[in-house]
Amino acid sequence: MSKPLMPKATAMWLLNFTTLTFDQIAEFCALHALEIKAMADDMHPEKIVPLDPVMMGQLTREEIAAAEKDPRKRLVMTKPSVDMAPAKAKGRPRYTPVSRRQDRPDAIAWLVRNHPELTDPEIGKLVGTTKATIQQIRTRSHWNIANIKPVDPVTLGLTSQLELDLAVEKASARKSKGAPAAEAKGATLRPASEATAKPEQPDEDAPQLKYDPASVFASFQRARDKT
Repeated sequence: MSKPLMPKATAMWLLNFTTLTFDQIAEFCALHALEIKAMADDMHPEKIVPLDPVMMGQLTREEIAAAEKDPRKRLVMTKPSVDMAPAKAKGRPRYTPVSRRQDRPDAIAWLVRNHPELTDPEIGKLVGTTKATIQQIRTRSHWNIANIKPVDPVTLGLTSQLELDLAVEKASARKSKGAPAAEAKGATLRPASEATAKPEQPDEDAPQLKYDPASVFASFQRARDKT
């Protein structure tokens, strides 16, 4: 942190409760010395409410006292006890100079043809284009498709070789990990051991029952006559 969170409010407090010079306060608060003088003379156009930098943890009493004794001393911001993580920059689309924007369709065509593993967002990030434009070139529905010729985006200066290699490597790794499972097997030939096996032969020693249709019918007729 190079200056207080509320520099004008901090400067007003230092004016009211310390004997620091205008230059010391101006340098600490990143303001002009004339603005500090206007605040001291109550000529500042804004109504400023003082803010205690000691209470905010931006200065110590000892630091202020030392600076009051020596007008040449510069106030040093107190180091916070907890380090704040830097704000993560939000992803922004790559800026492409106007002079190179007409080359983007050629670069997209080259990427689509040579690296089908790249997704539309990855291609858009590399060359700074939109998903709609990529889809139009994929489906050959772009208004200028007849004049689009695949050209390496590195040659066109739309991306670097390192960025392209990293994107391709990442896409290839993702594709290899998420490869679709093998298709279900259909009907196959029987194993050779089953095809060449001899059919089981009936056991000759086992008793075999034989029926005579005529005797069976006669027995059924005799039983019927008795009833």
